[in-house]
Parts: sequence; C-alpha cells; structure tokens
Amino acid sequence: MGVAYDATITSIEEAPLAADRSVAGLSDEPVDHRFKALPPDAEGLTVGALAAERRDLFTGGFTTPVLALSAESVEHNLALLETYAERHGLAFAPHGKTSMSPQLFARQLERGAWGITAAVPHQARVYRAYGIGRVFLANELVDAAALRWLAGELDADPEFRFVCYVDSVRGVELMDEALRAAGATRPVDVVVELGAGEGARTGARTEAECAAVADAVAATGTLRLVGVAGYEGEVPDASGERVRRWLHRLVALAVDLDRAGRFADVTAAGGDIVISAGGSAWFDAVADVFAQIPELSAPVLKLLRSGAYVSHDDGHYRHLTPFNRVPEEGSLRPAFRLWAQVVSRPSPEQAFLNAGKRDAAYDLDLPEAQLVRSGRDGTVRPATGITVSGLSDQHTWVRTEPGAELEVGDWVGMGLSHPCTSFDKWQLIPLVAEDGTVVDFVRTFF
Repeated sequence: MGVAYDATITSIEEAPLAADRSVAGLSDEPVDHRFKALPPDAEGLTVGALAAERRDLFTGGFTTPVLALSAESVEHNLALLETYAERHGLAFAPHGKTSMSPQLFARQLERGAWGITAAVPHQARVYRAYGIGRVFLANELVDAAALRWLAGELDADPEFRFVCYVDSVRGVELMDEALRAAGATRPVDVVVELGAGEGARTGARTEAECAAVADAVAATGTLRLVGVAGYEGEVPDASGERVRRWLHRLVALAVDLDRAGRFADVTAAGGDIVISAGGSAWFDAVADVFAQIPELSAPVLKLLRSGAYVSHDDGHYRHLTPFNRVPEEGSLRPAFRLWAQVVSRPSPEQAFLNAGKRDAAYDLDLPEAQLVRSGRDGTVRPATGITVSGLSDQHTWVRTEPGAELEVGDWVGMGLSHPCTSFDKWQLIPLVAEDGTVVDFVRTFF
C-alpha cells in the first residue's frame, strides 16, 4: 500500500486545516538558535523559505545530530490507518500527544479523522489554537482553571465538540463546581471510563461504580453523559483473549447504560453514543469487538484513538503493532531516523557519536544503528557489526565488531523506539524525501 510523497499536500504553507489559518503561519517563523540542527547559514530565513530551497539533508549545511522524518513513510502510514478505519466502520481520533504537530493533525483530519485525542488540558489548548473542532480528552479533567477555559471555548464556538472521561463521583462534583463557577452555558460531554482491571491505570473498576458515576452526571446541569470509554492497553498481562474480554465488558456497559435511559439527553438531541477505545497495540481487537456492537437508542460513534502509527518506530511498536497479527491488512513503515556523527574512535571496539539522551528516545529501547554514510565520499552502507550500547546526555556509545568499518567523520543513521518521546525532543523536524531532499519542516508543541 505504498503512497507516493506529494509536497503540495504536506507543505506547511498549504496544510489543509480549514478551521484556522494558523498552520500556514508556521512557515513564517524565523530560522534561528531555537531549532536544533538547522543550517547556520540559514539564519534570518523563514522556515518556509528554507523549505523552499529543498536542501539536501547531508550536504545542505545541516549540523549533527539531526532527526529526519521520512516524507514517504508518513504519507503511507496516514493512508493505511485511514483505509483501515473505513474498512472496519470506525471513526478515528488519533492521539495527538504522539507528535503534538498541528501540521500532522491537519493531514490526519484530511485523511478522514473525526477529531484529535488529547491527554491533558495544555494539549487541548494547542489543538484549539490551530483550529481543531473536535477534541476527545482521554483522561479525567478536574482542574478548575482548565474547566474555566473549556467553558469559555464551548460558549464562544457552538460548533466546538469536546468529550472527556469521568470515573468518580468526586470528579463529577469537582467538574460541576468549576463549571458553575465559570458560568458555563453549554454542558460538557463526558464518557464513563471503565478501568482495564485491578492494578491498571484510571477508570472505575466495576460496572456498579460506573453506574454511580452516571447517576452523578445526571444530577448535574453542567455535564452530559454521551457514552463509555477506556484503554485496553492497560489490561493486566494483556493477550488477545484478555483484551477482547475487557472490550466486551465495555460494550456491555454501554448497552446497560442505554437500557437504563442514561443516554436520553443524547437521543433527544439527535446525537450519537460514543464508545471509544484503541491504542496502537490492540486496535485489531477493538475493530473485531466494536463490529459486534448492537443497535442502541442512538447511532454509535465507534471511536478509535491510536496515535503512534503516524511515524511508527523501529522498536516498541514494530513488535507490538496489530499488523503483525493481520498482515493482510497492510503494514506500517518506521519514519524516524536520527543521524549522528562519529566524533571519537578511541579503540577498535568502541566509537562515540554526537547524539545522546537529549536527542534520542531511550525510555523503552536504545536506538538501533542501521546505516553508515561515509564522511569521505558520501556512500551509504548497512551498519553491519555496529551496535548502540548506551547513551549519555550528548553521546551515543557504540560497540563495533572486528572488521566493522567506522571512522571519525562518518554519519550513522539510527532507528528509534517510542514515537512520543522521539517527537518531544525536537521542536522542528526536517521532513525528508527518499533522495535526501528536505521538503518541509514539522513543528511540534510540547
């Protein structure tokens, strides 16, 4: 399912987010010291002007270390999840915490996303600043200051749709108090979060607790219950069987709440009942179980929230992706490569690169040496016999086997694990075509 890269689609200047022109404005930012690895001789240009020069990543003045995002792989991944969601009848609100990039949000929305998922109020504020019209906050929200901001956003924009978790009566009380104090005129839509089991993360642990939370919501005038949700990735000792068992519980909870009339406000307003789950490791199970959701009193929005797919990775998600289990559905492509330079070769068994913990994700796996680009003639070869053994703040420790070719000045291209902590170390990331041409830059806001 390869997708050819199209610079006219991915360009900052033409990012298709009709709700707001702020994304286009990112191209007007000046190139300066705030952004790692950009060519020193580009100082004074705007980001858009530098992108228009179509410089080569290796010969165009970029300094090492430099993180590159494959333009072709991003396009492929965006297209794959769009068609996957369509094929399985799922709405899609990809988790924006992965990239925190309004440009990538724009691409996801153009690829059919219902909205963008957030985890904390700051992320929702970034989304709104760049015109996102539907935000699903996959977390509880009891911060009075954030709720005051939210009330203002909802009141100011009748088209803005916001949904968040609730999992306790006390949380409902805090939300109600804050929204009343803020003078909110629109109710906040909430979904009851069903916990994935004892020892899991947030979420009410039992159906009885969920019903009590639903009762508390009904007693307010500031909240409206619109569905149920949770995160199957927290199922203890997760397996396909255990995850599906929990997902069936989630669906059954929605059915029971609907039979009890808990979604009467949704039905009366002609809205939809939200049933949401789906990280990046078990969305195949979500698709299977959600296909079995029975007819309810209102149409059901089957909302998937996977986010890591946009860049995928060369570690954690390479092993966990559901496409390993359903290869006939396609495959994701890792899009990140961190290029660093050999700055020291103190022994035949050891070398050091000029990238470290400040540049590379290391919370789940160490970077993986993949390619070597000769510092002498620019030829590229596999990183045979070269292994990353550790990271310091600004150095990569490399172990070399006998016969491995590596010398000071060579560039080493490394694959990374865990997209979330790869994106958040870089404010401006070169988007690079297969031939090495930098076609754009992706801005992040962490």
